[in-house]
Amino acid sequence: MTRMPSRIAVIAIDAVNPRLVAEFWCNVLGWHVVDDDDEGVISIAPPDGAWPTIDVLGVAGRKAVKNRLHLDLRADGVATPDELERLLSLGARRVDIGQGPDVSWVVLGDPEGNEFCLLSRSVQKV
Repeated sequence: MTRMPSRIAVIAIDAVNPRLVAEFWCNVLGWHVVDDDDEGVISIAPPDGAWPTIDVLGVAGRKAVKNRLHLDLRADGVATPDELERLLSLGARRVDIGQGPDVSWVVLGDPEGNEFCLLSRSVQKV
């Protein structure tokens, strides 16, 4: 097998309120803040230090259109409906991006509207 020269190291998320968005994703993923610099970048990572990490970057303008790249999540250790309720209680909200009523995933937005999906199958069913 040929060794690939690139690996995803960081996923970047723009936010008007980086602290709010970073806290949301820390709660969703069970991660923690590993760096909070003076330039408005908050880096979060899993407790074991695995890759990729997420950098939440402060920007001036609010999100205006559908994301062209988003995260897909799977429930891990709980039923998907239970995970959906947990995500909603953390501040996620359902988002309509034109998906039909019969899709097998749920489109959600973080506190600033960045879309992500909760897939119907849990990690254990993969």
